[in-house]
Amino acid sequence: MTKTRGSETGVQFRKPTKDDGAGVWELVRDTGVLDLNSSYSYLMWCEIFSDTSIVVEREEEIVGFISGFIHPDQPDTLFIWQVAVDESERGQGLATRMLYHLLKREVCEDVHSVEATVSPSNSASQQLFIGLAKKMLTKCVIHDYFTSGDFPGEGHEDEQLFKIGPIKKEKILVEG
Repeated sequence: MTKTRGSETGVQFRKPTKDDGAGVWELVRDTGVLDLNSSYSYLMWCEIFSDTSIVVEREEEIVGFISGFIHPDQPDTLFIWQVAVDESERGQGLATRMLYHLLKREVCEDVHSVEATVSPSNSASQQLFIGLAKKMLTKCVIHDYFTSGDFPGEGHEDEQLFKIGPIKKEKILVEG
């Protein structure tokens, strides 16, 4: 079994609600590296996709968020849209623990793969998904996905698709 680094003492992992939308928007904004979507999109995300997303609080402050959904064309795949971790919590394995919590949810019972798009400059996300595959004793396959030309305007990097799997649920252990 795979154990996560760090401790969950003092943090609460839970499904987001629409009341978390503003705090999630602020967390994403404050990372300074993630694409900041509209505040409305985070309200909707926290309301409609709460079963496949997660918020982490420490002392009633949102310090982590993952937005995800079950891929409509691949019901065995959890697509991760964004992973945001407050600067105070980085380097402690929080993003991995959030992914583990999501994968242990009943809604992810039939999930056997995780996918995410990652830009070449986002080494933290690259390490997260490659590390997840290693911890779960599975593979991480990386393909070209979106090119910078697919995005409007200038300045957006290419996005590569990271596919982790097959996932065996018995390889997930969430410390508590």
